[in-house]
Amino acid sequence: MNQTIETIMNRRSVRFYASRPIPREALRTILEAGHAAPSGMNARNWRFVAVEDPLFKNKLLSLALPRYQAWLEKAPEALKNMRKEIDAACPDPIYYNAAAIIFVIGSGMTSDLDTPMVCQNIMLAARSLEIGSCWVYFGQLPLDDLKVRNILELQEQEKVYGPILLGYPQRGFPEASPKNAPVIKWI
Repeated sequence: MNQTIETIMNRRSVRFYASRPIPREALRTILEAGHAAPSGMNARNWRFVAVEDPLFKNKLLSLALPRYQAWLEKAPEALKNMRKEIDAACPDPIYYNAAAIIFVIGSGMTSDLDTPMVCQNIMLAARSLEIGSCWVYFGQLPLDDLKVRNILELQEQEKVYGPILLGYPQRGFPEASPKNAPVIKWI
């Protein structure tokens, strides 16, 4: 199997991170790989905010956590059960104490089509460097806070894709969960 296919097949969502910073050069490489994604008419209407500062990460968590807990109370039992192990094992069930939180911010006519490819490139590049990643919806919960929006310099026409967490896996990379065979129609 070639290295690219192997990286794709071995990418996993990592939710338990070691308390070890990621070298700036590795983060730059990962973000450059994200930036290499294709875009409609080569518009490249995205930008990145890489959060490493512990104080700002704590601010994000303090805003997101009560919103997550309110969501969890109303969630179906199956979702509550899925989250129990994670919530019990990690005091930060939103950002999982990741070394870096990457906000991928897009705008423009094709951003809903282009920017997810940026996110995938980021996660694959991270995996190729033995760095774990996880796309987290709950990480968007504090984005309605004006101070957070100002720090991220988030404009009205912009949308956050992710955020994506990056860090060195505390427990190694998880095993692959079972997957159904792809549905293919050959013509």
